[in-house]
Parts: sequence; C-alpha cells; structure tokens
Amino acid sequence: METAALYPLYETKMDLKSYQFQRLNQMLVFLLQNNAFYQEKLKEITLPIRGYERLAELPFTFKQELSEDQENNKPVGKIYSYPLTSYVEFHQTSGTTGKPIRVMDTKESWEWWSTCWQEVYKSSGVTAEDTIFIAFSFGPFVGFWGGYQAGKDVGCLVIPGGGQSTKQRLDNLIENQATVLLCTPSYALYLAEVAEQNDIDIYHASLTTIITAGEPGGSIPSVREKIEASWGAKVFDHVGMTEMGAYGFSCSEQKGLHINESEFIAEVIDPETGNHVREGERGELVLTNLGRYGYPLIRYRTGDVVVHSMAQCGCGNPYRFLPGGIVGRQDDMVVIRGINIFPQSIESVVREFKELNEFKIMYYQENGMDQVKIQYEGDAFILDKMKALLRERLGLRVEVELVDDNVLPRFELKSRRVDDRRHDINKPIL
Repeated sequence: METAALYPLYETKMDLKSYQFQRLNQMLVFLLQNNAFYQEKLKEITLPIRGYERLAELPFTFKQELSEDQENNKPVGKIYSYPLTSYVEFHQTSGTTGKPIRVMDTKESWEWWSTCWQEVYKSSGVTAEDTIFIAFSFGPFVGFWGGYQAGKDVGCLVIPGGGQSTKQRLDNLIENQATVLLCTPSYALYLAEVAEQNDIDIYHASLTTIITAGEPGGSIPSVREKIEASWGAKVFDHVGMTEMGAYGFSCSEQKGLHINESEFIAEVIDPETGNHVREGERGELVLTNLGRYGYPLIRYRTGDVVVHSMAQCGCGNPYRFLPGGIVGRQDDMVVIRGINIFPQSIESVVREFKELNEFKIMYYQENGMDQVKIQYEGDAFILDKMKALLRERLGLRVEVELVDDNVLPRFELKSRRVDDRRHDINKPIL
C-alpha cells in the first residue's frame, strides 16, 4: 500500500488538503492586509477556510472584473499587492476574448511561475541533460516565457526561436541537436509541413519530446498522433493562463491533464448555478493560485470546460486528473440546430485524416438556420469520408469544402480557425 505524499510547510509536513488550505488561509490573511481589490471582495469573509465545502463562501473572480479594475483604476488596477516598483515581469493576455489585460509579476512571483513550469518538465521527463528549443516569437504574451525561465532553472540549454522564419527555426533546431521542442500544436504541424516542403528530415533528428501549449490540441488524440507521426517524438500537453499561471500538464499516460494541486486549488462548477457538478459531468474549471502573492486570484472563473473526475491517473501522480484535458472554452461553444459544438470536437474528427494539412471552421446562417462548414487543404478523396464522420460524431450535417493548398492561414501562437458569420448576413460564404 502506497503512503500518501506529505508536503512541507515550515517545520512540519502535512497531507495535500491540509497543505492547500494552510497556504490558502495565509494568502487570504495577506490579501486582507495588502490587496485593495480583495480587501473589498473578501470583507465579509470569516477565516480560516478549512475545507472544500467552505470554498463557496469565497466569491468568484471574473475576467471582466480584472478588465474593469484595470480600466477604472489606471494604470494597472488595484489587483496588485505591491507598489509598481516591486514588479519585474510584464505580460498581457492574448486579447482573443476582449481587450488585453496587463499582468505583472514580482521577482518572487516569477520564481513561482518557474516552479510551476518545472513540474511540467518533470512530468514530461525533461532533465538538465536536455536542450530545449522554443519556437515562439517572444513578446508581451506570456506564451513560453515561463518555460524559458524554468528550463534555465532546471539546468537545460535553452534556445529561443524568436525573430526567425519557420525554415530558420527548423535549421536551428536540427543544427543545435535540440531534444525538446516547445510550441503550439498548430505550429508543430506547420513546422512538419514546412520540413516536408524543404526535404528536411525531422523524424530522424535528435528531438524526443514536444511540449505543446496555447491550444487543447496536445490532448486531442488525433492531433497528438499526427504530430508524433511527423516528428518521431512524444507529445506532452501543458495548460496555463497569463492571469492564473501554469496550472496543468499531461503525463506518460497521455490521457488528460493533471492540475498542479501543490500550487492551485481546483473546482469544477455548473457555470449557470455556480454549484459543484457531480463526478462525470462537464463543468467550468475554477482555480485559486496559492503562491502568486504579487498577482493573486481567488476562485477565478477560467472559462475552460472540463470533465469532473475523482479518478487517479494510471501514471501514479496523485494530483487531480482531468480526463481528455480541456474539452473547450465556455465562450467558444455554439449551439447549431440544438447541438452543442466546440471547435475542439470538430478538430478531433478532421485531424483523423492524415491527408488533411489545414482547416477552417465557419458558422453561418442559411434560410434562417445556423449551419457549419469546414474548409480544408489536402486530398480530395477524403471529402465525403470526412463529411460522413462529422455527421456520425457530432450528430448533425456539416458542409465540407476542399480549397487550394496554402490558402488557409497558419498559426504560430493560438490558432484562430473559427469564422463566425451567423450575425453578419452581408459577409459572403466563400
């Protein structure tokens, strides 16, 4: 029988739940003294909070609140616990769901980011013996900045791939015998596409591990399998948020994501009622970070849809497991003729066709009815098969159209394959 892991705090060791709530209460006491944003939100709270059943006494934090706080309390809002002179790292959200939010970290909070990312490397088998290549144009989006810092802290040689073309990145990766690649799933596929066009042998290169982030593709079996088949390397997924931190990672089982519960408290709720959902049900992931005192978030509504599970992963990691990873985002879900559709559900189907290079999803209206159309680059003979499989898996008819090669955009950061034209009747359906 395995002994439960114990977590050190000061001069004692305790079980995970006790450790989490001890740190949560320390955070809450600190916020009530030092953080104007949470002083207002938590003024009615009675401490200490001792268990999951009492978490509901703490109010949710919404992204809209952070945006309004920053807009109404310039220059950066009241969410910051320290004077601006204490902050050394600057990032901002990607802006895919609204105006970008500026997020800064103190030296200590940035070290916490690195600690979280080191768990990603540990679960992926990365050690100081590895050379990491980061195919990412470094800018204000947090992207792989944490992975860059953590890689150095682990002792790896870390090669930044900013300011390079895709072909230059491939050459750089191979010439420097990188063993680990960090990029989005979409960009891993595009790198492979460019390698094939230029007769670059990536399958027999030194690469053994690919860590993806920015999109759910690394946890979608058909996407992951296509990346692995192209590169001859194993794919591990990672999930994080600029405003929350690097909170999850996959493992050798490749069946979902683990929440780093030593640094985050996770809940899965019904987005309508705010109540915890039952095991096996889908819900919205709510997170609390426990070590980011410079930019803390309590019960943050991530918008990520996951399946609530209490099962333990076969890899033996005791942390909370999300089977299938991120199912989708709450704000990405659309209802087409009574069927709930996530872009990830469509991608999981179309990526099963190895002859497909790139695709695009369009939502539009025809005769007053919402419709879905897929445009793709690839071989013509898969069109009817794809249409049939989409209908079988999604439960509705989806139009499929073959387009010329290199017509559809490629993506280095988060992909934007969805074109929603349902409310723009003047925009033609190509």
